Amino acid sequence: MKDAIQEIINQEVKALQNLVVNENFEQAVALIEEQVHQKGGKVVISGMGKAGQIGVNIATTLASTGTPAVFLHPSESQHGDLGIVQKNDILFLISNSGKTREIVELEVLVKRLFPEIKIIGLTGSMEGDLAQFSDVTLYTGGPAEVCPLGLAPTTSTTAMTVIGDIIIVLLMKKIGFTKEQYALRHHSGYLGSKARNEVSESLKINN
Repeated sequence: MKDAIQEIINQEVKALQNLVVNENFEQAVALIEEQVHQKGGKVVISGMGKAGQIGVNIATTLASTGTPAVFLHPSESQHGDLGIVQKNDILFLISNSGKTREIVELEVLVKRLFPEIKIIGLTGSMEGDLAQFSDVTLYTGGPAEVCPLGLAPTTSTTAMTVIGDIIIVLLMKKIGFTKEQYALRHHSGYLGSKARNEVSESLKINN
């Protein structure tokens, strides 16, 4: 059992080591900073299934670290929720295959409203529709799933999560997000208490 566990870990780590690190990360961060922090828009993230769950995590973490973001369910977008998208927003679409029907349709629907809206795509296929219509594509490398069936999203979602973390951390650095600002966004819970206590201690030392 230990050997099997270690093999799973090794495969996941290998996939992360093979992530394509290029200028697209910098371009994605620059686009978000421009649309959100200069033009007053927000990041609208969308994905179906497991990709959508990764999207929720990215959206909530962005929001808590100084970059306004929301998750838009691609199916619900076709039943009125598309109204959450505004002119200066930026779309962050996630699809491992790059051809998820609801995501492809969402791009069409949003472009009807705002033809100039910018799109960041997070995908495991450079041949899919998502990579073709995105202004910036973040590529996972298309790793093989560690799932014994080769079907359940496992390694692919690990890669998506890490790419999301990279974008979040780079944005925090770019906008100069501080511990004081973090504390203001976390009123309750352990992290909120920890941040406020550390800020209070810092103020005492500086005074």
